[in-house]
Order: sequence, then C-alpha cells, then structure tokens
Amino acid sequence: MGGVGGHIGAPHDDRVSAPAPDIVTRRIYEPTTSDDGARVLIMRLWPRGIRKERVSVWLKELGPVPELLRAYLDETITWEQYVPRYLAGLERPEAQAAIAEVRRRAAEGRVTLLCGCPDQARCHRTLLRT
Repeated sequence: MGGVGGHIGAPHDDRVSAPAPDIVTRRIYEPTTSDDGARVLIMRLWPRGIRKERVSVWLKELGPVPELLRAYLDETITWEQYVPRYLAGLERPEAQAAIAEVRRRAAEGRVTLLCGCPDQARCHRTLLRT
C-alpha cells in the first residue's frame, strides 16, 4: 500500500518529495525516553499496568481487529496470512482517520508507535511504520 491510503510512513502524494516522517516503534512496556516525541498507543485494548500519562494519544483503530489478532495468536493463520489482512483493515475510514492523525503529529516531530507485542518483527506497529 502506498500513496494516500497507505501506511503511515507513505507520503500523502507520490508527486511531492517530502522528508520521511520521524516515526519509531517501541513496546509500551519499555521505559519512556526523552526523545520519544508523541507516544501513540496502537492497541485495541488498553494494556494492563500502563498509566494514561505514558501515552500522548490512543488510536485503537490502528490495532488489528480482534478476530484477526485472535486467529494469529491461536495460530489459525500464519504471519504471512496476517499481514495482508491487517493492511486491508487499514482501508477502513476509522483507520484512515487515525493514520491521518499520526501523519499530522509526525509533521510536527517524532512519533513513537506503541504496542504490547514482544516481537517487533511480527507486530502491526512495524507494518504500520513502513
């Protein structure tokens, strides 16, 4: 996915050359750092033990829909099957509004996408960042 409907790191308009947004990912359970910038939680459910002050904004529409996450965690589908389904879910109007919010914040400075997944390589936060 690229262009207007793409991931957060994708430019709004492929004809305009703009600097890449400063978007990083981190696990929500890791300590905050002074260079996190806007801390954006992208999980459907609020993580246990996390105080609201540790997050700038909660955009739950960027988390996978519960049925998809459950299928992946239960190993009913593979990561290779999960990825296109998650990305297709980003086309929903609610997800597009959340993507626009992250892009707006990224235009102002660094954004840190936060999720509870322990494996960054197999987490939607990494898919969303690209």
